[in-house]
Amino acid sequence: MVRVKICGITDISSALVAAEAGADALGFVFAPSPRRITPSLARRICRELPPFITRVGVFVDAPLEEVRAVAEYCGLDVIQLHGNEPPDYCHSLGRRVIKAFRVGAELDPVELARYPVDAILLDTYVAGQKGGTGQPFDWQLAASLKIARPLILAGGLRPDNVGRAVAMVKPYGVDVSSGVEKDGQPGKKDPDKIRRFIAAAKGP
Repeated sequence: MVRVKICGITDISSALVAAEAGADALGFVFAPSPRRITPSLARRICRELPPFITRVGVFVDAPLEEVRAVAEYCGLDVIQLHGNEPPDYCHSLGRRVIKAFRVGAELDPVELARYPVDAILLDTYVAGQKGGTGQPFDWQLAASLKIARPLILAGGLRPDNVGRAVAMVKPYGVDVSSGVEKDGQPGKKDPDKIRRFIAAAKGP
């Protein structure tokens, strides 16, 4: 069954709704973003979560020591990288790592294979943005890539399209942020959308 990560969590109530609805992982954004969270708040939320929920920290081109310190302080299980971090950087973190790549004309499967990470995340390419755009890309591209590592699909997923995306790509996991937010309120999750997204992703 596909794994589901709800990203851009900024409050405990949304985190608990997602956990109760069957989310496998929750994401906390520590990079500049409308969904950015402080380490102290992320730590409090992480401590309230059930033990089988994976806690993921999202970073963009942050210094290694900063990432390590935040991960230790918050009790993160996985680091998700959305910047231009090279393979050596990923290897040096000492934790499980998801490396995000934006799908565009220059996406090179050979380049993906160079990364010593635990999973590859594919997101939509939008010039000047590192993620959270709410825009999908051509899922056929993801389905056609021969990626040896677990594949996580992101970018423009919503309760009404995630089932089709999962059926087409058959990813290890899906990652959603803006697709389960209240309309026009970045970082504010809609409990009903969270529940419908998870149900649609995991299927009957």
